[in-house]
Amino acid sequence: MLKHIIGLLEPDEGEILFQGSAINAMTVAERRAVKMKFSYMFQGTALFDSMTVYDNVALPLKENGRVPFREIKSRVRDKLAQLDLAGIEDKYPSQLSGGMKKRVAMARALVTDPEIVLFDEPTTGLDPIRKNAAHAMIAEHQKTFGFTGVMVTHEIPDVFYISQRIAMLDKGGIIFQGSPEEIQNSTDPVIRQFLQGQDQETMKAALSDV
Repeated sequence: MLKHIIGLLEPDEGEILFQGSAINAMTVAERRAVKMKFSYMFQGTALFDSMTVYDNVALPLKENGRVPFREIKSRVRDKLAQLDLAGIEDKYPSQLSGGMKKRVAMARALVTDPEIVLFDEPTTGLDPIRKNAAHAMIAEHQKTFGFTGVMVTHEIPDVFYISQRIAMLDKGGIIFQGSPEEIQNSTDPVIRQFLQGQDQETMKAALSDV
């Protein structure tokens, strides 16, 4: 779903609409402009082990090719400071804790000042304490920086505390969309089974914050 949203995959059926316009009907220039509004926080952080924290965070700006060196340096340091990561610019990912890696990944996702951030299972592999901290970080920075977050996650009921709108996917279709309160009050047996943790493997359902 996230790959379709960002344009890495082309839909076989249906349309991906952005502000009312179908992405697959846009010109190359229009698509490029839309993609510039997005950023992506990968499952497992996807930090490059051979690069320092500074270089990992600076990568999207360097890849842009139009951002001056001094501006890159300033924006990276500002974003690291905003996420309480000041002073670790020269460290490598292997020297960081799991929680710090998540914050570095967040800094990289936000350094371009995106309008929309896509989160792919951002708490995978974290223990309950760090998982809650990651959710709190996302919610806090969403309010601070004002981006729209789209999160794919299986974390129930944790996701309810940071979501404004929920969509539940099952077998390629949306079987529910609405507020966290509405899904928790749903009487649909498939939804009830998923929320109660029953038969999740065979259901293969995914819960997304949209």
